[in-house]
Amino acid sequence: MMTSGKLRLGVNIDHVATVRNARGSAWPDPLRAALLAEAAGADGITAHLREDRRHIRDTDMDALRAGIGIPLNFECAATDEMQAIVLRLKPHAVCLVPERREERTTEGGLDVAGDEARLTQYIAPLASAGCRVSMFIGHDPRQIEASARIGAAVVELHTGHYSDLHAEGRMAEAEAELAALREGARLAASLGLEVHAGHGLTYDNVAPVAAMPELAELNIGHFLIGEAIYMGLGPAIEEMRRRLDEARA
Repeated sequence: MMTSGKLRLGVNIDHVATVRNARGSAWPDPLRAALLAEAAGADGITAHLREDRRHIRDTDMDALRAGIGIPLNFECAATDEMQAIVLRLKPHAVCLVPERREERTTEGGLDVAGDEARLTQYIAPLASAGCRVSMFIGHDPRQIEASARIGAAVVELHTGHYSDLHAEGRMAEAEAELAALREGARLAASLGLEVHAGHGLTYDNVAPVAAMPELAELNIGHFLIGEAIYMGLGPAIEEMRRRLDEARA
């Protein structure tokens, strides 16, 4: 499954909520950020409702579902609690991610191959409710193949390791990781999966990922919220959009 046309940009607004929660106030408002992102050309909004509610809260997900005019990608762990919330809200997409309480951010991909039977049953009602179900995984062929077997519509490839290597100047290793991501994208597309990617992407490292022809969507958050401090959220997103388009040209 090769993609054509524009590479979609999903903007993750989790860390607007992180800033809000640091003061325990109502500001800044994640919905306002999502609407600014929409106006700046974002193709979708991603928000991760963690079990510990460290940033996005249940009320944020309700507000986003009701308030934005572009697709909502609901990230969550594969728990009974989260399944019930997703089935109530019925977002456009749900992306299942691994979650550990002590981690600062999502550290790796979901072990779909090691939890195949449970995940097959878990995602069936989500798909029946009309949600496009995505697995946030590494580029290991076993995980990609398992994602196809359980009936997922999408895989989102974890680009965090590539991003870390790139930031550390370990360019040979970054290139090797990029090559593995390319192979993973090709395999996923060949199995009929829609291919997304994300985690740790910046202006400096995004172009080689965006250039992968199999990719339909990139999801980027932390970097854009950080850049918004300096240049505003709209211009930060517009610059990322420009770089994605340039990489695809």
